[in-house]
Amino acid sequence: MTERTDVVVVGGGQAGLAAGYHLRRRKLDCVVLDACSTPGGAWQQAWDSLRLFSPAAYSSLPGRLMPPRPGATYPDAEHVVEYLADYEKRYALPVRRGTRVHAVRRDGPRLRTETDTGTWQSRAVISATGTWWRPFLPAVPGAAAFRGRQVHTVDYRRPEEFDGHRVLVVGGGNSGAQIAADLAVHEGVTLTWGTRRAPRYLPDDIDGRVLFDVATARRRALETGEADTGGVASLGDIVAVPPVREARDRGLLGARPMFDRLTEDGVAWQDGTRLAVDAIVWCTGFRPALAHLAPLGVRGPRGRIATDGTRSLAEPRLHLLGYGDWTGPASATLIGVGRPARETAAEIAARLR
Repeated sequence: MTERTDVVVVGGGQAGLAAGYHLRRRKLDCVVLDACSTPGGAWQQAWDSLRLFSPAAYSSLPGRLMPPRPGATYPDAEHVVEYLADYEKRYALPVRRGTRVHAVRRDGPRLRTETDTGTWQSRAVISATGTWWRPFLPAVPGAAAFRGRQVHTVDYRRPEEFDGHRVLVVGGGNSGAQIAADLAVHEGVTLTWGTRRAPRYLPDDIDGRVLFDVATARRRALETGEADTGGVASLGDIVAVPPVREARDRGLLGARPMFDRLTEDGVAWQDGTRLAVDAIVWCTGFRPALAHLAPLGVRGPRGRIATDGTRSLAEPRLHLLGYGDWTGPASATLIGVGRPARETAAEIAARLR
């Protein structure tokens, strides 16, 4: 069965909901297609101890402040899921759950979105699938030989799963630091943390509020032709949220340089040093989940889609939202996705008039 609408939004996480909110405000007919059976997007898959970088009021989607949770300055993932579910219901957003999008194709004056529950024809498509569903694992010599357990950030839940194990956490970003801290304070785990460079902590008084201001200042500088301020990356890599700060201050987060290869029972460095480990947690990031756009042929040689703002240069009926600075400064964050979502809806509305 084929259905028609003005705009198809692919992905029902925070970016897809922000897009739906602004499209509805523009009186555009739209549908949000989401593969998950329940609200909350990728936040449903987060580890138990994860905390946002900002207080609730500074972690909100357009139109609705995230309510605080008593006794918790920085919300956990469960609180975010509850907020997103309430947001979706409050604004009666047209989300179709359990609908996996396989392909977006050109179909004359419209785009055709093919899913496992049917086909949609629309005048525009917003891809808002994010990155969580495409974890990146680096190609490390000896990976096939390692006999221990290997998981990515997306698979990690709690330290109790590694009781009695020697665990190596790989990655010097926020995920690596938070998971390393989670394991470091757990008595049943022997932790080693491997990073490509020494961990760079932001000052303890900096959280997501400051980071958003810094990202906004960088965007304004670039828009006006001023010198690039470097944005958040100029400040450091790791936000010292309370659990990370506690483990660091207790001396539990000493990092070792990256190893050169895996062995059957651990890792080895070029100088011959070896370390035996039972499990590795790869906190090595993600890549944009864009396989559904392959039929459009819009991806460049390195997989990046050239855009003007959020609009694809090769296919102006296609917009991309929530993939990071590439599609708007801080657009992969709760508070940061609102502005590019608003601008995307306005641009689509102007084109469809």
